[in-house]
Amino acid sequence: MFRPRSIRTRYTMMATALSLVFLTTIGVSVDLTTRYRVEANAFEDTKDVASQWSAAVRNGRVPHTLPTMTRVNLIQIVDANGHVLQASKQAWTRPPISRVRPPADDRFQDLTSCEPGRECVLLWAIRVTPADDSPVVYAGLREPFLLATHWLELGLALIALPILGFVAWVTWALVGRTLRPVETIRARMSEITGSDLSLRVPLPPGRDEIAMLARTANQTLDRLEIAVKQQRRFASDASHELRTPIAGLRVALEDAIAHPEDVDAQETLRTALSTTNRLEAIVSDLLVLARLRASDPEPPEPIDLAALAKEASTGPIDTVPVHVNATGDVRVSGSRIQLMRVMDNLLNNARRHADSNVEVTVEAENDQAVVSVTDDGAGIAPQDRERVFGRFTRLDEARRRDPGGTGLGLAISREIVEAHGGTLRVEDSPRGARFVLRLRAMADPRPKSRP
Repeated sequence: MFRPRSIRTRYTMMATALSLVFLTTIGVSVDLTTRYRVEANAFEDTKDVASQWSAAVRNGRVPHTLPTMTRVNLIQIVDANGHVLQASKQAWTRPPISRVRPPADDRFQDLTSCEPGRECVLLWAIRVTPADDSPVVYAGLREPFLLATHWLELGLALIALPILGFVAWVTWALVGRTLRPVETIRARMSEITGSDLSLRVPLPPGRDEIAMLARTANQTLDRLEIAVKQQRRFASDASHELRTPIAGLRVALEDAIAHPEDVDAQETLRTALSTTNRLEAIVSDLLVLARLRASDPEPPEPIDLAALAKEASTGPIDTVPVHVNATGDVRVSGSRIQLMRVMDNLLNNARRHADSNVEVTVEAENDQAVVSVTDDGAGIAPQDRERVFGRFTRLDEARRRDPGGTGLGLAISREIVEAHGGTLRVEDSPRGARFVLRLRAMADPRPKSRP
């Protein structure tokens, strides 16, 4: 079975079919109405003429040849035996127009008489009196042209065909014009490849559905381009960070194998173990980043940030002390495990760079929960405050204090905070570095006491 695949073709055929149904309905209605009116007018004329001559017969004033003054020119007065008594000039040469005699209880009848070899006649028959031998007056006219032929239907069809053609042409043109931007978008999308996501689909004018589709496609391409660039940069950074310790480990092991008498085996093993630990830390952080982007978010739960900060502040005795200052009950909604990792990363980073102590403040500002982690170390230069959140970014101070760091802790923390709809940035501090975490605070469910 043939099924057109083109939207343009389908809509054109649909519009043409609907127009055909509509025009057919209109045509049939016009045809039936016209035929009914023509027939009704013909019977009305014959009824008037038959009624006049019926009254004349009852009065006994009927000429031999009945005069005609209207289009009803077939008039006959026929007796009970079927003999024509009087007739109009056009009806004298005809046998009785009809053999139907109206009964006594129904003296008026309209008839259509069609004799072989003759045209049909529309007539009105009136029985003059209820008597058995009453004559019958027949007044008729030849069937009108519109009723006898199909020229009316043919004319309506000839009128409908150009209208159908016009509807099909207009629909084809309008749908083609509407879909032209779609074809342009399709052609441009076919040119976009994974290696080059810089192309964008053209935006048609207006704010219709196609224009919205083009804008959405461009927004999707923007996000894809950013994601691909981040992925490529991440892969490049990861390969660079992994290559260095792997290369150092390989050199140390090859040197130990090649010159066993000149190499301290214990020192080589300790170096290899340290390098392995660094590789393990990098891979672990990489897996965390991959899970943050790929996995579905965990169901949120209410979290007390003050309690979370106090839990994260507990550490070995020989580390820098952490002081937590919390004002009120500050709660947020999110993943406890992920926010705990953020708090651990911030506190571990502050401990590494602090000289004597770390201050943590948890407070509520308007509808936000604010956590600030401040150390008394050397601080971060303003030009580096945003760079420290980049992946594998390690400043000189960080490399000196923690040579085995991965440079992914702050990047992971910002990813988690942004996934929770918050912000994490470095702000001004009189001394040291001050990391400020902001999240949307939960409404306090406890009723407020009235004074």
